[in-house]
Amino acid sequence: MNAIISASELADALRSERPPVLLDVRWQLSTAAASGQPFDGRAAYASGHIPGAVFVDLDRELASAPGPRGRHPLPDLDVFGAAMRRAGVSAGTPVVAYDGGIGWAAARAWWLLRWTGHPDVRVLDGGLSAWDGPLETETEMEASVPAEGDFVPKPAEGAVLDADGAAALARSGVLLDARAGERYRGEVEPIDPVGGHIPGALSAPTSDNVDADGRFRPAAELRARFGELGATRDVPVGVYCGSGVSAAHEVLALEVAGIPAALYVGSWSEWTSDPARPVAVGPDPQ
Repeated sequence: MNAIISASELADALRSERPPVLLDVRWQLSTAAASGQPFDGRAAYASGHIPGAVFVDLDRELASAPGPRGRHPLPDLDVFGAAMRRAGVSAGTPVVAYDGGIGWAAARAWWLLRWTGHPDVRVLDGGLSAWDGPLETETEMEASVPAEGDFVPKPAEGAVLDADGAAALARSGVLLDARAGERYRGEVEPIDPVGGHIPGALSAPTSDNVDADGRFRPAAELRARFGELGATRDVPVGVYCGSGVSAAHEVLALEVAGIPAALYVGSWSEWTSDPARPVAVGPDPQ
């Protein structure tokens, strides 16, 4: 099953006898927009979305409240399952997630659904900007809501790393740091209390997974990119970022390349919550 879908493929799928459930997961990492107000994904959805899409709130439905386990820890499965059923997700229904950027938030929804057992989930390649079809505003939406889905999350084993598992994988396999290179090196740290990286982790910024249009690079290019870092199907691979969102995008890119990978959901925000955990700085993994 392909992990991504193009805008033209999505348009065809929506006209088919078995259209996918659409999840609009617009979200921004920055705490405030240029206006000085926090980004409001719900308002962006209301102003225009792909017809039939249902808004999903990343902070409230795809994550639990921030705390010692990081800024975006795993959601309560009852909350997540209820959100998916509200959106019309059933075990046998295709799902497509999109956001307004290069796919970070959509990839979080994709990863959660795949981790909890949904067999047919894809991310719109290039996000909403790649969609050249009509948009629907909230006032234009039909009064009816999607039929309740029947999806019940059942987490898989082995796809999630905790702090100890991430540290061990950095020694025994390949642990990729999906943040920007300057954060990995500890030159800047705009969000978390400490800059740097998990000792042994390799820098692999998420931005390098996509082209100038925000679409994923071809599978062969991604396979070559990750192969240069030692990430192949023959070794265990894990990914982390700041809070487990952009890292999900890297797991998705690895999936496109044919390389399975585990996600350290707590990521750097959890790692640095314990001052006893070691921190490496500079370009070298150690």
